[in-house]
Amino acid sequence: MRILSTIDVMARFGKALADPTRAAVLQELKDGPAFPADLAQTIGVSRQILSNHLACLRDCGLVAAEPVGRRIRYELADARLGHALNDLLDTILSVDPAGDCVDPGSAPSTEERSTASHDPLEVRHERS
Repeated sequence: MRILSTIDVMARFGKALADPTRAAVLQELKDGPAFPADLAQTIGVSRQILSNHLACLRDCGLVAAEPVGRRIRYELADARLGHALNDLLDTILSVDPAGDCVDPGSAPSTEERSTASHDPLEVRHERS
């Protein structure tokens, strides 16, 4: 097991919260351990989809799997994660509804976005 830097921890937490299904799983597990079948039904996804998301959350180090007889029960890997989620949910965000929360590494630049809406001939002319 390796120790992660603060930035790595934040990135993993962000990755987990970036998907609505994973965020819902964490929200449910915040209230206590649960079995995958129950989580899938509560969240409203198939067991296969849930399994993929649980694997991601395990890989991120946010949930732990505990064998209970022939079943596997999932829980938050650390109780402090529940407190962190509560604190996050208690934070009031002021967000511009027209704004996008886009990863700058994957989004087109401002210039690319502005030229994307123009006529292709006009763009070709601008590039010559």
